[in-house]
Amino acid sequence: MDRSKLEKLLAGVHSGEVSPEEALAQLELLPVENLDFARLDVHRDIRQGLPEVVFCQGKTADQIVEIIEHLQVHHDRVLGTRLTPQAAEEVLPRLPGAEYDPVSRLIKLSKEENPVVDPEGPFCMVVTGGTSDIPVAEEAAQALEFFGSRVIRAFDVGVAGVHRLLDQQAVLAKADVVISVAGMEGALTSVVGGLVSCPVIGVPTSVGYGANFGGISALLAMLNACSPGIAVVNIDNGFGAAVYAQTILRRIKK
Repeated sequence: MDRSKLEKLLAGVHSGEVSPEEALAQLELLPVENLDFARLDVHRDIRQGLPEVVFCQGKTADQIVEIIEHLQVHHDRVLGTRLTPQAAEEVLPRLPGAEYDPVSRLIKLSKEENPVVDPEGPFCMVVTGGTSDIPVAEEAAQALEFFGSRVIRAFDVGVAGVHRLLDQQAVLAKADVVISVAGMEGALTSVVGGLVSCPVIGVPTSVGYGANFGGISALLAMLNACSPGIAVVNIDNGFGAAVYAQTILRRIKK
């Protein structure tokens, strides 16, 4: 939709000829921005409440920079995931003001200050089985914080020393959603699911020895958990867990 059509639509709303609901329906169906090598869904925020995020893995530095630059035209804040430290060396000098975290592999670019988070508002608790799971957990936690949600972390609380998790039980009981990140056999998520009344999102990681099969054993364990109220995302998909958790927190805030 070009500027003249948008102005006509807004004028129709102002005059009463078009209802706000009809205008929103039209905006939801706006076309994407075509870069030839990518088609940007610049109106995803209207439909889903979150803008499109750049998955950097497998893209060239030129492609990443161009996509982020175009998204920034439409959004004040842009997030990219799975940006390797090697690629970041090429990308960051070309995106002034961008911030990069090598642990989560997230790149953030903002025209405005980060959202103010209510310290007493609903929150997500992100827990990990071990220290090796932290990169995936940080992808989830930092993505949620970028979206404006409150996050509390508890790392290395796996079942090999379950008393470490029980030490966090008071905080877990207050959480509105929990993201449980674990590799090896993925047992942490089952235990967490049995301790809390809120939704639990399991994130299996590829951390483990050979029989872990790159995270498949943890994935299957979480899918077969006997604890109710558990949803499971793909292996190492911290970002997917963050989006799922954000939809829950957003509904609670409403």
